[in-house]
Amino acid sequence: MFTGLIQALGTVKALGGDRFAIDIQGHGASQVMSDLALGDSVAVDGVCLTVETIAEQGFVATASPETLKRTILGDAVARSNWVNIETSLRVGSKIGGHFVSGHVDTIGALEKVVETARAWELWFTAIADYQATWDMNISPCLVSKGSIAVNGISLTVAECDRLGQWFKVAVIPHTYAETNLAYLKPGSWVNLEGDILAKYVQRFVSYQREQKAPDIGLDFLQEHGYL
Repeated sequence: MFTGLIQALGTVKALGGDRFAIDIQGHGASQVMSDLALGDSVAVDGVCLTVETIAEQGFVATASPETLKRTILGDAVARSNWVNIETSLRVGSKIGGHFVSGHVDTIGALEKVVETARAWELWFTAIADYQATWDMNISPCLVSKGSIAVNGISLTVAECDRLGQWFKVAVIPHTYAETNLAYLKPGSWVNLEGDILAKYVQRFVSYQREQKAPDIGLDFLQEHGYL
């Protein structure tokens, strides 16, 4: 479990097959490395990976076939040159973002970026190849002022359309400068994870709708003691 508050940036090098070497850099690297242990969970661009080998300035991890299919981790072209790094949440730690599981739902694309006087506004849209997973996992979770994780970053939805096919976020200068959002360009692909609380609500509501309502007639009322 993570909070979506990025601690450092890093790079990813494919080692062949499903193994990757993550090199952690920047001013937050020493903080991450000082406490890193085998078996730890680390979010890499929002993808939860398990530390299998610790290197001098990073670690090696293996990604499952589902992870490679659902995220941009294994795509050297789609993946940003810099990836966001966050270690797992400790019990008792501050939760400054929202609960992020590290289980990416689908891939989206940055449509445009607008710099304002006090923030950066970014629009994200669905991609044709990932439309089905967007419609299933992202659209139902999009609500104004709700939470969403973009490349593992906890962000607030500033605006979205009624059908949930696009959303806008407003990013403060600190977040923009300290994450890989600053390196994205229109058309760049990103990992998206919907709010886990919204997912549970969606599942509960859809389950309730699927249940066939009983026919309330005289026999039903009598059986339940109303007549």
